[in-house]
Amino acid sequence: MVATDLFGTGLPADADRLRTLDLPGADLRYAACAWPPAQADALRDALLDEIPWAPHVLRIFGRDVPTPRLSCWMGDAGAAYTYSGARFTPTPWTPTVARLRDELHERYGLAFNSVLANLYRDGRDTVGWHSDDEAELGPEPVIASLSFGAPRTFRLRARHTRTPALSIELAHGSLLVMEGATQRLYQHALPRRAGVTAPRINLTFRRITAA
Repeated sequence: MVATDLFGTGLPADADRLRTLDLPGADLRYAACAWPPAQADALRDALLDEIPWAPHVLRIFGRDVPTPRLSCWMGDAGAAYTYSGARFTPTPWTPTVARLRDELHERYGLAFNSVLANLYRDGRDTVGWHSDDEAELGPEPVIASLSFGAPRTFRLRARHTRTPALSIELAHGSLLVMEGATQRLYQHALPRRAGVTAPRINLTFRRITAA
């Protein structure tokens, strides 16, 4: 369903347009309302219900550590992914995630074969500083980050100096696209946030280009 079919509640016709964010050397675009509120609510509920959420266990400094969130690696057959010492074989696409994958291609011209789904159950769930720079993603990965649920702050910092660079409040129904040298130059994180009791779902679509 295209965005122009969904608006009619006072939102501008181009509310789903990706706008470039000012971050030196990076290619970062953001649409705060890629999916309007009623549709975003329905997508959030469907994703909560149909994704097989589970804790991922990563190998960090020689220890097996469960992540402070629930996750699911999903995608085409063969789109395995390795990060933080763990290798994940994709589960099959669920109907809603496949629909969102297709929408990204139809509306924004972005093609993906896999997605990392994360469920932040409340403000205590988090993800630490990192870059999505695994070899399977290629030298300049394109990553589309979809957010549904409680707004959370997404932070970026310079990779080599650790200097804070940008903070974005990722809205319910928003889309953030990271391309070009973004992963090479910057790290990102989602810090804890006191007072948040509602869940947030984040789908980060990717394209695996190497085994």
